[in-house]
Amino acid sequence: MARILAIGGAHIDRTGRLDAAHRPGASNPGHWESVPGGGVFNAARNLARLGHQVTLVSPRGGDAEAELVAAAAVTAGLEDCPLTFLDRATPSYTSILEPDGNLVTALADMALYDLIPARRLLTSRFKARLEKSDLVLADANLPESALTALAEAAHARGIPVAAIAVSPAKVVRWKPGLKHLSLLAMNSAEAATLTGLLSAPLSGEGAEHPTNLQQALASIGLASGLISAGAGPVLAFGMDGSLTLAPPPLEHVSDVTGAGDALASGYLDGLLAGGSMQDNLTRGIALARLTASVRGPVRTDLSPELLARALEAMPKPTQH
Repeated sequence: MARILAIGGAHIDRTGRLDAAHRPGASNPGHWESVPGGGVFNAARNLARLGHQVTLVSPRGGDAEAELVAAAAVTAGLEDCPLTFLDRATPSYTSILEPDGNLVTALADMALYDLIPARRLLTSRFKARLEKSDLVLADANLPESALTALAEAAHARGIPVAAIAVSPAKVVRWKPGLKHLSLLAMNSAEAATLTGLLSAPLSGEGAEHPTNLQQALASIGLASGLISAGAGPVLAFGMDGSLTLAPPPLEHVSDVTGAGDALASGYLDGLLAGGSMQDNLTRGIALARLTASVRGPVRTDLSPELLARALEAMPKPTQH
C-alpha cells in the first residue's frame, strides 16, 4: 500500500445523455445525470479502492455540490482535505454524450481552480503532507505557477510526481515542470499540443510512429508518459523504451468519462507495486475498459479482485 497525495480537480460532472444520434442545431431529447468527478478525484478514488492510502487536496466552494464531493471522497476511503472558498461555487464539468457513450461536446466551469496561488501549496502544513507521501498525483486544473511549485517541491524531496493532462488547453500548464514529472498521462490531442506534432492515431494509415512521439516529448523534458487515443492503441514510454497496446473491443460502451483517469490510475497501481511497463500498461487499460462499461467516471464496485479478473482478458503489449 502506497501513501498518495492527490491534488487538483474534484467537482461535479453533469452528463446529458441523448436518446438518439446528435442533431446539430436542433433540440435533442435526452436526460441529465450529476455525479462527483474530476481528473485527480477519479484517479484518487480508483487508487483508494485498489488499497492505497490517499489524501485529497482540492479547491471547493461553500455549496451543496461541495458536500456531494466530500461525501463521495469519504465513501471511496479518501482522507479529504478541501481548500474551501465559502463565497464561491464548486466547479463543474458538463458533457453531452451520444447514445453509444461517445462525447458530443463539453463545458468546463473551472474558474475557482485558478484562484489557488503557488504559496497555498508551500505552507508548512502542506509540506508535512508532502513529506509523508510516496507519490504525488496532480492534474492540470490548478494554475501553472502552482503546478510548477508542486513539481519542484516534490522533486527536491525525492518524491515522484504523476500528472494528468486534463485537456489540450490545460496540458501546457505542465510545461515548466515537465522535467520533474515521473509520468504524464494524456491523449493524442494533448500530446500534439505539447509537441507541436499533428494529432494522429497511434496505428494504421497516417499514424505517428511511437518513437517520434517519445523523442518529441523527451526534447521538451518529459521522460515518461502514457498517450491514449480513444478506443485505439495506448502508448507507454519511458527510459526503457516504449510499448503499445490495442484494447480489446468492448461489447457495450456506457460512458467514456473517466476512462483516461482510470488508465492512469491502473498504470500507477502497477507501478507502485513494482510492475514492469508491460504489466502496468495492461493493468491501466483493463481498468479503463472496466470504467467505460458502466455509467459515471468511476466504478464504485472496483476492487483488486475485479481488476484481476479483467486482466485475464487482456492481450500482450507490443514493444518498439
